[in-house]
Amino acid sequence: MAVDFLPLPGTPVEEIDTPAMIIDLDAAEANIRNMQKTVSANGCAVRPHTKTSKSPYWALKQIEAGAAGVCCAKVGEAEVLVNGGVRDILITSEIVGHSKTGRLAAIARRANIRVAVDDEANARELSDAATAAGSEIGVLVDVNIRINRCGVEPGEPTTTLAGIVNDLPGVRFDGLLGYEGHVYGLGDDRIPETLEALEKLQYAVSEVRDAGLPVEVVSSGGTSTYDITSKVPEVTEIQAGSYVFMDGEYVDQQLPFDIALTVATQIISRPTPDRAILDIGLKSMANDYGPPRVMGREGAEFTKLSEEHGTLQLTGDAQNLKVGDRVFLLPSHGGTTINLHDYYFCVRNGVLEEIVEVAGRGKFR
Repeated sequence: MAVDFLPLPGTPVEEIDTPAMIIDLDAAEANIRNMQKTVSANGCAVRPHTKTSKSPYWALKQIEAGAAGVCCAKVGEAEVLVNGGVRDILITSEIVGHSKTGRLAAIARRANIRVAVDDEANARELSDAATAAGSEIGVLVDVNIRINRCGVEPGEPTTTLAGIVNDLPGVRFDGLLGYEGHVYGLGDDRIPETLEALEKLQYAVSEVRDAGLPVEVVSSGGTSTYDITSKVPEVTEIQAGSYVFMDGEYVDQQLPFDIALTVATQIISRPTPDRAILDIGLKSMANDYGPPRVMGREGAEFTKLSEEHGTLQLTGDAQNLKVGDRVFLLPSHGGTTINLHDYYFCVRNGVLEEIVEVAGRGKFR
């Protein structure tokens, strides 16, 4: 069995072995508080999406700060959360197949579990699984409002499916889900595109209610739209996830959250005056949204990510970097980078306070 050589609490961040995923606890905790404060002030609930953090540790911190529960994307993630003490979970992806629906029905005996549905056959499969397990699964009908991924169309298709779910045993029709996706832009520039998508969700809610069905939950919103979506009267909860750590994709939007996650690396080679090689590659840093950014090293630019190595182009004072020097990188996409790591190294004031397992990593079934 492999042995992890983990540092002890009190270790300076510069002495944590690399590559390592570093969390600034003060920044992450401030992000959690600030999201909760803003959304609550708008009369909405926070239901953070843990597809980013993949950890009961962070889910429970968010719930302690006032979150109504959490989201996740997979049954495996939900199992990890329930085993870690989380008792209110929305799975925002469709869960299909007897194996998965059986597992879902089993954890629904231990927690309030809701799941997105956009297909009648899948709704009946969930009904059968819950009935067999002696549990109840909450259902949110998934409405396509912008990104043309999953979801039925607002209006008659949504209302018909909601009525079918409402009549099935073992499942409970709780409401609707509609994700407007990552809306780019700064400040008020985000508003028209966000509200255009949410008008479709509002219409769907109105139609379902006019059909005589109660809509308890309307779940929507993300990190890029939370402050807009949470003001829409029909929306009851916000699913933002990336705000807790932030990443390069969101930092450019100048949102009021701090960078809390970086990946510590070190220079292992200085082949030329203008080039340095880092001990980080595709196995510990995702690049689906582009290369990472170098933090706090003027003149150092990340240029290449290969399987085991990262390359820096150096100019000016950065050419003084030497073998063994630490470099901190901001991932372009936090969620996919986190899924590559076993641990968060949680630091406060430059000193390791706690090591937290990324318990949900790889739980994609």
